Amino acid sequence: MGGGAGAGPRPMDSMREKELQEAVIEMAHAFGWLVAHFRTAMNRRGSYMTPVGADGKGFPDLCLVRERVVFLELKVRYRQLTEEQSLWRDRIQAAGGEWHLVTDRAWHNGYLDDVLIGYRHPPTPA
Repeated sequence: MGGGAGAGPRPMDSMREKELQEAVIEMAHAFGWLVAHFRTAMNRRGSYMTPVGADGKGFPDLCLVRERVVFLELKVRYRQLTEEQSLWRDRIQAAGGEWHLVTDRAWHNGYLDDVLIGYRHPPTPA
């Protein structure tokens, strides 16, 4: 989680979502989780998008599987869920699924540790 070659560690509030994602995936693997992530790609117009079909827009960033299935949405710098992300959260939870918002703050305060080691409903991140 650094700022590049020769750079010191970046302050928590400047963590990029890609850095958070890489750290979460590495940690999940260390705890024995299988992780699915659908990468964005540059389209012909030069903008980035995640190619999805049907109702896939807003699908959580990561899907983890071990003895349970966990969906994680990643956000940094106080970014908010989109309408589609909120719909996925609501539907997953209504179906009894486990969905968590993992922020850069949650990375630093141990919330993710609780999710990955098996607390079904860890304390809400500060």
